[in-house]
Amino acid sequence: MKQLGQWVYILITILILVPFSYFCTDSEPLSPAIALLLGLIFAFTFENPFPKFNKKCSKYLLQASVVGYGFSMNLQESLKSGAEGMAFTVASVVGVMVIGVMLGDWLHIERKTAYLISSGTAICGGSAIAAVGPVVKANDHEMAVSLGVIFILNALALFIFPPLGRLAGMTETQFGTWAAIAIHDTSSVVGAGDAFGPKALEVATLIKLTRALWIIPLALVTMVIFRDKTAKISIPWFIFLFILAMVINTYAGLPAEFGKTMAFWAKKGMVLTLFMIGASLSLKSIKAVGIKPLVLAVVLWIVIGVSSFFVVINTIA
Repeated sequence: MKQLGQWVYILITILILVPFSYFCTDSEPLSPAIALLLGLIFAFTFENPFPKFNKKCSKYLLQASVVGYGFSMNLQESLKSGAEGMAFTVASVVGVMVIGVMLGDWLHIERKTAYLISSGTAICGGSAIAAVGPVVKANDHEMAVSLGVIFILNALALFIFPPLGRLAGMTETQFGTWAAIAIHDTSSVVGAGDAFGPKALEVATLIKLTRALWIIPLALVTMVIFRDKTAKISIPWFIFLFILAMVINTYAGLPAEFGKTMAFWAKKGMVLTLFMIGASLSLKSIKAVGIKPLVLAVVLWIVIGVSSFFVVINTIA
């Protein structure tokens, strides 16, 4: 079974990467949602044959894909579209952290686990948890529970947000802003934005990466709260490469075809990333989550999702 799993994993990876492997007749590449679903099906059918490679590759492939998108985005237009969403970031980050810590205490969830789940919901999912975890000296179980519960909701978001946005009649700018604020991980934010439209993708990517920079002040505050001034802070340097890519595309006079090519391969990379993320899930990790951490994560998700929806609908055209 393990050897069969290796061959299936490699086959799906090749099919996603081949430039002309299209899922539809209208020349649209395999969608991020379908790629994630394939990964989930694979995870529940086989044991992931390459866990370490899968984890490391999905991390760096996500970052490379985001930077690739930057070469197809205009800095001035993107900043103009995302400015209003950035203003809501401060209130939402602080609000989710406060509510999450208080609710975690009320539910009698271990302090570090509640703090990690709140951090992942407030900023950027697994990346925030990975950055804050070492600062609070979280153990393997606390990290696994926090990452597991955030991943479950992150996977659901990719399937439910685009239909909800269309049902509500949101514009692409509105949806991109909402997705960036309410969906946990950058991978699903980019996937959902791409599924909704090109403008939604631009806005969602820009706001989410701006939001991800809050990892730095959050880590500093965490050091004070947990009284550990010796901890190292993990800075998401790829965000600055993304900004540099936008600057180059805007002011260097590159051919339009270059931006289209980079965007094409960025989408391929994101699709493969989501397959790898889905393939990393296991029934064991789901069972390890527990009901209380899941309740905390769901409540926080509803709070940020509903509040940001109404703010976006009423303030952004």
